[in-house]
Amino acid sequence: MPYFRPIPRTDPARPMGALTLAGGWCWFDTVEVLDRAALSYLMPAADLPIEALHRLTTPRAPVAGLDMTAPQIMGILNVTPDSFSDGGQHFDPEVALAHARQMASDGAAILDVGGESTRPGAAPVPVEDEITRTAPIISALRAGLTTPISIDTRKAAVAQAAHAVGANLINDVAGLTYDPALAPYAATHALPVCVMHAQGSPETMQQDPRYDHVLLDVYDWLAARIEALEALGIPRARIITDPGIGFGKTVAHNLTLLQNLSLFHSLGCPVLLGASRKRFIGEISRTPVAADRIPGSLAVALGGVAQGVQILRVHDVAETRAALDLWRATLAAPRA
Repeated sequence: MPYFRPIPRTDPARPMGALTLAGGWCWFDTVEVLDRAALSYLMPAADLPIEALHRLTTPRAPVAGLDMTAPQIMGILNVTPDSFSDGGQHFDPEVALAHARQMASDGAAILDVGGESTRPGAAPVPVEDEITRTAPIISALRAGLTTPISIDTRKAAVAQAAHAVGANLINDVAGLTYDPALAPYAATHALPVCVMHAQGSPETMQQDPRYDHVLLDVYDWLAARIEALEALGIPRARIITDPGIGFGKTVAHNLTLLQNLSLFHSLGCPVLLGASRKRFIGEISRTPVAADRIPGSLAVALGGVAQGVQILRVHDVAETRAALDLWRATLAAPRA
């Protein structure tokens, strides 16, 4: 089976016949054709099969109220005592609320609230504990903010409690495979979902992860999950995909995925990139402390946006917003 990776560009000098990628800000006139025999070649985008052309060029519908024609920022709110990135500094509810409101003010288009750490080696959190951590925070935020809210959970009961108090989207690091009741709940209540790829569970995922072909293996897994969710009543237009940077991947795996992110537009869904402050950034940039990885996180985020990624899940909203503003200004600058 061939795979079609568009070669995305943002240059203002756009040739006639170039196609708009997913209704967004990138264009392409060439695709890389890949297969599992490790062979690849370039071909004109005009020669794509009809279905592949449709999936690559159809504008993505808004998801949870988010406009997919421009990059959107998802602000991370970990209400856990053991997050890898912030050491539990937002575990106190009042601190969490203040931080969430600041992220919304700084430009977060959606807030992602999670009550279970999924860092490497993390153990599962009991359902009631996860609900106690997340539902009151979401309820308090919804009372004063119109910003969409996603619940970062693998569990149907947690999602149900979050939705009851105002959550708009389910973001599941297990791709809705952990709890068989979660996908039917999302379908019944017309909730959009974000489906992330992970190899293994948080407890074991970084213990020697292996792939035959990491890019195509992740793509095939996401494609299969989308088909399964469609069969359960969740339309493709309500599905976001996430290749799962850092979840059961080595540094080399992460870099391969980041280099080829544009392939995931072939799934016909918006793409989310969640690489903020992750360990591979620390290894490459020699920053062992997660909070010191902002420059590397911004570099990865802008690299994703240059490939048409629609949603950036980040810890550092103000810095990401500033980086996007400067990136936009360079694209829109008039020629002297």
